Amino acid sequence: MIGIFRNKSGCRFLSRILNSPGFSFHVSSWRSLQNLAYEEVRASSDKPYDSTAFILHGLLGSGRNWRSFSRNLLSRLSNSSSTEWRLVLVDLRNHGRSAESEGFDPPHDMVNAAKDLAKLVESQGWAWPDVVMGHSMGGKVALQFAQSCNRGDYGDSASLPKQLWVLDSIPGNVDPENSDGEVEKVLKTLQGLPSSVPSRKWLVNHMIELGFSRSLSEWIGSNLKKSGEHETWSFNLEGAVQMFNSFRETSYWSLLEHPPKDMEIAIVRAENSDRWSPEVVRQLERLSSKGLEESKRQVSVHVLPNSGHWVHVDNPKGLLDIVAPKFSSL
Repeated sequence: MIGIFRNKSGCRFLSRILNSPGFSFHVSSWRSLQNLAYEEVRASSDKPYDSTAFILHGLLGSGRNWRSFSRNLLSRLSNSSSTEWRLVLVDLRNHGRSAESEGFDPPHDMVNAAKDLAKLVESQGWAWPDVVMGHSMGGKVALQFAQSCNRGDYGDSASLPKQLWVLDSIPGNVDPENSDGEVEKVLKTLQGLPSSVPSRKWLVNHMIELGFSRSLSEWIGSNLKKSGEHETWSFNLEGAVQMFNSFRETSYWSLLEHPPKDMEIAIVRAENSDRWSPEVVRQLERLSSKGLEESKRQVSVHVLPNSGHWVHVDNPKGLLDIVAPKFSSL
């Protein structure tokens, strides 16, 4: 079922009902020239929501990457909690439909990416989110959002989230020597391509010929959109590269060492992810055990088995088993 609605600002957005066995989902899409694009996923449009979670994608992704997981999370929560949840799937600056919007001035870094979230909350007149969950680069945007909120950068009315989720994202500086450099190779390859390509099939074959895996090549191809007789990127590549550089160079260990009062930070490390050095793993385990000793475990670490970096694709059920109980506890 499809219908066009207007929010209080007079902006048009698209509402759809997505069905799965025994459950219906209400999805609203919205975009403006000044704010981040987003989708709302709710179990029902008839009941008012009680709590809100922001879901933040990773580099070169978009909110739609998390639709399936979000629907499954809502389905799980409906069976375990009386709270009505609203999940807001955000397209970060330079990504998805936000890449088409104006008003996202440089520098394209973690600070401004997080500030965009605050501007979205204020412009829509929303309550501040109860939960912020970010994957990969989105995890650092989530950490920056909490850090800026805690030090008053967003004004006195801003409230910290009760829970912050960081999904397979290194909290500190990312040392290129501790990775295989695949992301850098992808970005360099994309920068060497024309702004439009003949077709998605052409791009996938080209990436495979350059030595990239089929799964990665097809995922890159999924970020193309039709433009006349050709395909063009759904992201702003140069802006995304700047965000990736900021992601690598920014550290939030101090936030984890001294988390704000009444906010829990949950870090999920994928068991088969290649992003975690032994030193970083030991540092996280120390922080987690420190919280247990002090009986105020504000930083928790969870290992997601049978999963690489793409946690919501590799083991979505396992991720739900970690996330859903903590959502329900709020």
